[in-house]
Amino acid sequence: MKFIRQFGIILAFIFAGEGLRAVLPFSVPASIYGLALLFLGLFTGLIRLDWVEDAADWLVAIMPITFVPASVALIDDWEILRPFLWPLLLICTVSTVVVFGASGLAIQALIRLEKKPSRPEKEKEEPPHA
Repeated sequence: MKFIRQFGIILAFIFAGEGLRAVLPFSVPASIYGLALLFLGLFTGLIRLDWVEDAADWLVAIMPITFVPASVALIDDWEILRPFLWPLLLICTVSTVVVFGASGLAIQALIRLEKKPSRPEKEKEEPPHA
């Protein structure tokens, strides 16, 4: 029952994202709206992590399986994709390297911020005694 409740909470945010997509004029996928809403709910404490953690872990674990049908569909479209193979491979390679680099720099910055000692408040300097 716990798993169904957790999955229901996640679905509620997905449906809220669908609602936002229908109302807002931006070309943002509904899943991104839902993900952002769930993040905000977790960040603000409106939703506790243990309310969705098990269902989210399960969804992440089965995520690779969801890509199999799309990958198989690419085989059917091989003749259409063949002329674009090298540009696609180049774009995928370059974007992967850029994402790796950006992620690495972001993590390094966070590690530096975490290691940086907090500055104590400056004590008020007393004027020299005359």
